[in-house]
Amino acid sequence: MIASSRQIGIILLLGSLLLIFGDSAAQQAPPPAHPNPYLEGSEGYDQGPRGLTSYQPDAIDRPLATRMAEEVAAKPAVEREHQALLDERYDLSDHAAQGVTMEHGKPLQAGVRVKLPAGTSWEQLAAMTPDEIRERGLWPKGFLPLPHPKHATGGFVIPQNMIDLTKSQDGRDLTRFDIDFDLPERFLAAFPPAMYLVQRPDLGDVSQGKLISISNYFEMFNGILTPRQLEGLRLLVTPFPEQQFNATDDRKSALASLGATCFDCHANGHQDGATHLAPDARPEWLRHRLKTVSLRGVDIQRLFGSQRALKTVEDFTEFEQRTAYFDGDIVNAAKKGVNPLERGSQVDFMADFEEMLDFPPAPKLDVFGKLDPAKASPAEMRGQNIFLGKGKCGSCHEAPYYTDNSMHDLKAERFFKPELVNSAMEVGDGNIKTFALRGVKDNPPYMHDGRLLTLDDTIEFFNLILTDKLTRQEKQDLVAFLRAL
Repeated sequence: MIASSRQIGIILLLGSLLLIFGDSAAQQAPPPAHPNPYLEGSEGYDQGPRGLTSYQPDAIDRPLATRMAEEVAAKPAVEREHQALLDERYDLSDHAAQGVTMEHGKPLQAGVRVKLPAGTSWEQLAAMTPDEIRERGLWPKGFLPLPHPKHATGGFVIPQNMIDLTKSQDGRDLTRFDIDFDLPERFLAAFPPAMYLVQRPDLGDVSQGKLISISNYFEMFNGILTPRQLEGLRLLVTPFPEQQFNATDDRKSALASLGATCFDCHANGHQDGATHLAPDARPEWLRHRLKTVSLRGVDIQRLFGSQRALKTVEDFTEFEQRTAYFDGDIVNAAKKGVNPLERGSQVDFMADFEEMLDFPPAPKLDVFGKLDPAKASPAEMRGQNIFLGKGKCGSCHEAPYYTDNSMHDLKAERFFKPELVNSAMEVGDGNIKTFALRGVKDNPPYMHDGRLLTLDDTIEFFNLILTDKLTRQEKQDLVAFLRAL
């Protein structure tokens, strides 16, 4: 049927009205909210086994002041959530060991700090199989991977004592406006750390109790180091752009920054507890927290990085500035000002100095790295026997430096089910470097992510992982031995 001209006119009029009202409604309605595509998994928002992209956001789409105000406002809630996790997992009180200290006389925290599930004991857990612990949900939460203080963002987070001394000494501010370091200072290594040189044991602690930085390195080491080593040290204390500390408007420092130095985390060639996320995995929630690895004893090591198995200290040095400094994103590195070190005249010089860094003295050890019976206590001698025997520690941590220069998978996921906690997926760790245990007393906290706050925690963890079934006395003796290394 053909419509009349009057009918056609009415239809056109109604259509125009609908368009007018539709446009008005569209203008008043807010635009649909879109989730951040960098957090969206391929099987749903925050659910997929892989992220939508390997890259981080690189466009600077908001002024620094706007973003900083938002993140400063959000900071208290982020820190409350993370502190609740720490309080649930650990006893964070001050309980110092008797008769033993760290460097500079700093108290050494003692005792098991990981909290047990209600109604259980360490002896009961040790009597269970991994499957039983897993199915009953009894794996202590302090033995789970430790999330970054702000895991969804990651990046370098520096302890307050390092921030304060660097600011007063060099005028650089390593404060992040969005997050602060999380672990209490009492669980960190003595600060500033001592420094011992392989070629000059006669000098003892060459740091003289000072923080070595760009402002004092030359006067302290001129006449002690070779020109190559001195230049290597200069590069280690020179700030270069880093993901959170740089001049772009997507940094995490209030003021434009020259960047970070290697020694901002590896203070005096050791470590100050600074943390970040491993750059070598995606999506973000599967990245592992990393504690800064000590550079002491790198001359006897053949693997570098806690999980990456870099083959030389030169590789490690170059990798850190090209990749780890920028959370593993080469696009952001180019934008923020990556410092491409030259292998022959910079990386090699830095490695020359790093390979001078020695372990602290251990007067009770003989030339083979074992205890001298004339100097060691009965508890320390018993602990050594457990370390080399029932405890199975010596299978990987071989004398004299107590490492086998290899990687091992502890398969901790046997004991727990995967769970998303504070934006971190709690899964197994995979291969981990066998850390050298020489000087372990002065290198807390422990494990690659710092989840174990004391040596006592570490022994309880491995007693379950290795199914040792150690007695309480054997655990105490093992602690005594480790403190003597």
